[in-house]
Amino acid sequence: MKFQVGDKVLLLHSNEEGEIIDIMNEKMVMVDVKGVKFPAYIDQLDFPYFKRFSEKKLFAPKKEKKYIDDIRKEKPPGTAKVADGMWLTFLPVFQTDEFGDEVVEELKLHLVNRTETGYNFIYKLTFLGKPEFELKNAINPFEDFYLHDIAFADLNDNPVFEFEFSLPAPGKNKADFYEASLKLKAKQLFSRIEEIKKKNEATFSYKLFEKYPDKLVEDIPDMGPLAAKGYRVYDAKKARQHLEPARSVVDLHIEKLTDDWQHLDNYEILGIQLKTFEKYYELALAHIQPSLIVIHGVGEGRLRDEIHDRLRLKKEVKSFVNQYDSRFGYGATEIFFQY
Repeated sequence: MKFQVGDKVLLLHSNEEGEIIDIMNEKMVMVDVKGVKFPAYIDQLDFPYFKRFSEKKLFAPKKEKKYIDDIRKEKPPGTAKVADGMWLTFLPVFQTDEFGDEVVEELKLHLVNRTETGYNFIYKLTFLGKPEFELKNAINPFEDFYLHDIAFADLNDNPVFEFEFSLPAPGKNKADFYEASLKLKAKQLFSRIEEIKKKNEATFSYKLFEKYPDKLVEDIPDMGPLAAKGYRVYDAKKARQHLEPARSVVDLHIEKLTDDWQHLDNYEILGIQLKTFEKYYELALAHIQPSLIVIHGVGEGRLRDEIHDRLRLKKEVKSFVNQYDSRFGYGATEIFFQY
């Protein structure tokens, strides 16, 4: 390896000096230039000693008198910063296998704030619906925040990247928080990696949001005229007593939901099952149930997978598990709620 961590280097394309802070693989390193960290190819770097030597003068130049009016105002260094949102960036780390091919060993994840506002954030990573990693921190405007590494092999376990953003000082007209999630499959990531390899780029990114949202103003209608006309107006705090009773166990086998099911195709059956699931899921929340068991059967697993995909995106779900049960075998999922 030509360079080591801590070496001072010269970026050939910009003639800037920086420092190596991490060795990523045989071809790439992480460089810090004036507090900005980014990956760079080794063949784009050199040691700065020749540049410094060639710029050194044998004799100090004679200083000329300058007056305050003659001094030009300095322009701020760097190019103008473009505010285009909050991004989750993936940096693939390549290794050469025994056949001489480049393979991805892991990915480095960075949260990139390209906005003019700082945020507090909570980051969670789940695999197959189970918590794997959690981090609470803050990110400044136009800052690149390193999150962690993820093994490429783990991407087959349906990772979901979840974020909750909030302002350090709550704004009067701004939302209390904003949630963003990213669900990726290994095939999608593989395609993105192949794309950046063709373009000779180091990273690929997904936008989490462009602008932090404003607070929603609740429009509370005047119910007096409706009550005067004889309509029943209920107190929302007592609304549960007017709801249909919730269930602790919901059986989604189609023969349990409708008698006239034999003429339905698979798409129609799935639609009825998911509609029933959503109905009793919402009733469980309205009645503040601690848990709910959904019987989906085994079969090909399409209904189970669809329900699991939806559960991963629902913030009220603390966890869910599909394990052997003496009553249902592997054909049921138990959902645990958080309030």
